[in-house]
Amino acid sequence: GDSCCNPQSMGYIKKIVEKKIPGIYVLSLKIGSNLIQDMENSFFMNVNDQVREVCSQLAKDPHLTGGYNAMGFSQGGQFLRAVAQRCPSPPMLNLISIGGQHQGVYGFPRCPGESSHICDWIRKTLDLGAYTQAVQEHLVQAEYWHDPLKEEDYRKNSIFLADINQERGINETYKKNLMALKKFVMVKFLNDTMVDPPISEWFGFYKPGQDKETIPLQETSLYTEDRLGLQEMDKAGKLVFLGVKGDHLHFSEEWFYTAILPFLQ
Repeated sequence: GDSCCNPQSMGYIKKIVEKKIPGIYVLSLKIGSNLIQDMENSFFMNVNDQVREVCSQLAKDPHLTGGYNAMGFSQGGQFLRAVAQRCPSPPMLNLISIGGQHQGVYGFPRCPGESSHICDWIRKTLDLGAYTQAVQEHLVQAEYWHDPLKEEDYRKNSIFLADINQERGINETYKKNLMALKKFVMVKFLNDTMVDPPISEWFGFYKPGQDKETIPLQETSLYTEDRLGLQEMDKAGKLVFLGVKGDHLHFSEEWFYTAILPFLQ
């Protein structure tokens, strides 16, 4: 629902990074030929096509040939992780995911309270259609809808998240490419009402088979079986888990300068 160059959001981030790190080159990714298309594509353009488009933009940019740092906000964090895994040239050096949902979501954004009957109704409604081919190919948020009560459906029919999270087998190239990162920084918003469950921002998720109790990344099978190299990266000190008080994408300039900018320098 945002765009590459909105002066209140991504355009603002670009400006403050350029101000604080003189001479830095910042590319704010635009998907589509104008800002309206860019915004609409964040809801309706197949994520795999978005990733291909971004890989093409990065490969053609002469400023990035020696490598680059990537910073993604919300779903942009997980989409840029797919870029790291699928497109090693030019090389991504550090990946900074600010509120990215790496294990997906299983909840309706801004739903007023988990016990609300309305929330449950909306969840069940999306639930019924999330893994149909038509919805998967045309609704971005369905492509990272992760139903812990229907893991088999998710693994079989999720056209994006299940693939990049190695749910259908091990793609060694994905693993090797992700492990080439110097740092993988994950920022979780400690009062997040948009991402459900919020621990997905640190790569955790619900315990298998239920939707009440969550577990951290280190207790997931993705980590214990090291299907993506995250266990090895963690032991090498490459994973950075940052928490910030506030709701989804709410942070101060001061926090951004002290916590995030060092990874861009």
